Amino acid sequence: MNFSERFGKELLFFDGAMGTILQKNGLGAGELPEIWNITHSDLIFNIHKSYIDAGADVITANTFGANELKLKDSGYTVEDVVSAAVKTAKLAAEESDKKVYIALDLGPTGKLLQPYGELPFERAYELYKQQIVCARDSGVDFVLLETMGDLYEIKAAVLAAKENCDLPVVVSMIFNEKGQLLTGADIKTAIFTLEGLGVDGIGLNCGLGPAQMLGFVKEAVKYSSLPLAVNPNAGLPECVNGVTSYNVGPKEFSEDIKKIIELGASAVGGCCGTTPGHIKATVELCKNLPVLPVEKKHFTAVTSYSKTTLIGEKPIIIGERINPTGKKRLKEALVNKDFDYIVSEAVKQVDKKSDVLDVNVGLPEIDEKEMLTLAVKKLQSVVNTPLQIDTSDTEALEAALRIYNGKPLINSVNGKEENMKKVFPLAKKYGGVVVCLTLDENGIPDTAEGRIKIAEKIIKTAESYGISKDNLIVDALTLTVSTGSQNAEITLDTL
Repeated sequence: MNFSERFGKELLFFDGAMGTILQKNGLGAGELPEIWNITHSDLIFNIHKSYIDAGADVITANTFGANELKLKDSGYTVEDVVSAAVKTAKLAAEESDKKVYIALDLGPTGKLLQPYGELPFERAYELYKQQIVCARDSGVDFVLLETMGDLYEIKAAVLAAKENCDLPVVVSMIFNEKGQLLTGADIKTAIFTLEGLGVDGIGLNCGLGPAQMLGFVKEAVKYSSLPLAVNPNAGLPECVNGVTSYNVGPKEFSEDIKKIIELGASAVGGCCGTTPGHIKATVELCKNLPVLPVEKKHFTAVTSYSKTTLIGEKPIIIGERINPTGKKRLKEALVNKDFDYIVSEAVKQVDKKSDVLDVNVGLPEIDEKEMLTLAVKKLQSVVNTPLQIDTSDTEALEAALRIYNGKPLINSVNGKEENMKKVFPLAKKYGGVVVCLTLDENGIPDTAEGRIKIAEKIIKTAESYGISKDNLIVDALTLTVSTGSQNAEITLDTL
């Protein structure tokens, strides 16, 4: 059975720390652990083997920081290091009498992405692509994005994986004691965003010990429809006589991991400070525990990089000030690329408690693809309210969806076959909640039954692309009463 066939259906045990064990074996401060795949391959092999002997089903290749930026002055290429790491992991796995899965372990680039840092989104994408291309045909079983603290960087990495290999993708994140990522997202915001991107599993790792993670595991299980992997530290680090150690031993660690499994984790292991002893104790205590079924959750949610707007629980306000229809001043701002004005309109709407901000830059005299992309970048660098990407230009839509930091509202799709063929693949790839207009090639039906029939067609077509009803909002459309005395009644009947 492959990894996807087992993950979420039976309990899997991941390995534990690599870096802290290498430090105990002489890895110096500032020295890259990944270089030891080449210079100390026997030690790396023995560490993998010790985790397999302890009962691990999954070992992570020693590739966490094997990206071009970190390897720049090392004398080794990404291909050198990744190939050596995977080769060593495979040798260790092949010595086992059971199936052992190998994860291509990818960590943060080490640089903050724009606008908070200098690294462009597409440059981050290329860094992850390099690592993935080197390993995709080498025999690894899945891609593990680990210790990730920035949703934007995660998105770049997920796209790099999905566009350049067919391997499952599991994203494991590091949350602080308040349950936030480095760039501000809480657990539900991260989950909704990543599920929109189509990842195969969610994870929590590093930063905290198993006892401190219990509440976060409960929160993740509440919102996620995906299998959950949890890999805590061996407690919290302590410096004793100049040596860093961790304060949770194997017995206490395994007892807390048991609670994590009982809350709904499908896979468990360890991060910093954990050893084969921690994994062995965990396997011995927990190997016969049942895995709770992974339940489909039903939320309609849009997100920014740090905020979620749930749709359907109460009326939400969508700010429509960034739409040039009937707005002379905004038209001038768009033509002149006056982003100060555009951003000021966004801030005013946020101050008035808008839950979502519509972004429409459609004018015949501008390059909509360029302008929409720029507008989205500018807006998400200033406000954290989720955005509605509002355009009928599918090239502009894809460009905006690609660089949007979150899960947006997409305005819109309709019942025309050609329109659905263009919009739904983008919504599936990048994630989003789609506004569905009840019109088709014949226009807007003049009966509620006609509009419902179109809505049903849109829903059925969306499902054929793998988009659930949770990610669809039906707009029954409204025509003025002056053009037909029954128009208001038809809209109400449709609703």
